[in-house]
Amino acid sequence: MKRREFLQSLTAAAALLAVSPHLVAKNQSSFRFLRPPGALDEDEFLRNCIRCGKCGEICPNRTIKFFSTENGTDSVDTPYIVPREQACILCMKCGDVCPTGAIKSIPREMNAILENVEMGTARVDRSLCLSWQGKTCGVCYRACPLQDVAIRIGRLEQPHVLKDCVGCGLCERSCIQIPQAIRIIPNRSLSKSA
Repeated sequence: MKRREFLQSLTAAAALLAVSPHLVAKNQSSFRFLRPPGALDEDEFLRNCIRCGKCGEICPNRTIKFFSTENGTDSVDTPYIVPREQACILCMKCGDVCPTGAIKSIPREMNAILENVEMGTARVDRSLCLSWQGKTCGVCYRACPLQDVAIRIGRLEQPHVLKDCVGCGLCERSCIQIPQAIRIIPNRSLSKSA
């Protein structure tokens, strides 16, 4: 390779590296994820999380994953949950082992969970939901650990999400439709650097 070709390749690589953070940030908004239950608001969470991995180690459902660069460099090694892959069972153990309080310790009691957990809110797509199409299903309701508090069912087991949904994702995980008829919409405030 000649010197000129080498310098052109080097310049092209530098330009790609300069643009790549913008590409990551652009893709970041399309990646739907949740933070563990009790996580602080996004900016505060990123400042406090020391990326120790203890929350993932203690998780009995193996729900918690850790970011590589797919959500930007600020999120590297921070915990996240993709409810369709593996939902949170609200055991609340992650907050008990968090050494910095990035994930608050919350007792595993319904009132404490309802007051302190805001992972997201379930939304039903009635055009995809079997029960809303006239076929009885109710799988999402039966999967919910907060039945009749976070979700109730109507005629033909049509799901109605209530204001106390904490966004654990068990309804989304259990939905038999592809794509799923119920999804968790994250409640976290997005990082200002995103």
